[in-house]
Amino acid sequence: MATVRGTIEINIENCKGCELCIAACPQGSMALAKEINAIGYHYALLVEDNCTGCANCALVCPDAVITVYRTKKGSSKTKSTEKEAVAVISNVKSDIKVVLDDVPGGGVSV
Repeated sequence: MATVRGTIEINIENCKGCELCIAACPQGSMALAKEINAIGYHYALLVEDNCTGCANCALVCPDAVITVYRTKKGSSKTKSTEKEAVAVISNVKSDIKVVLDDVPGGGVSV
């Protein structure tokens, strides 16, 4: 049976460390870095390997610096992995509507 795992990529140079993504993560996968970025902020990081790809972090990020990926791992016979972007939010100028299909854990409310 295939399992779904998630991961995120954060544009750390544009992250302002507001911690909204950290609070929104139901798995507690994120934290602030001890280091600061070029604009002087502690930035968010993925610190635990238990991300499910729920996309809560990307949905609450006011600066749209988080991209969420899900990897479907096949059975041990195939050993194939496929990384697919499921939440890419960028160039937000006004209100947006987000629809996510096949979200682990029953989905998210927006």
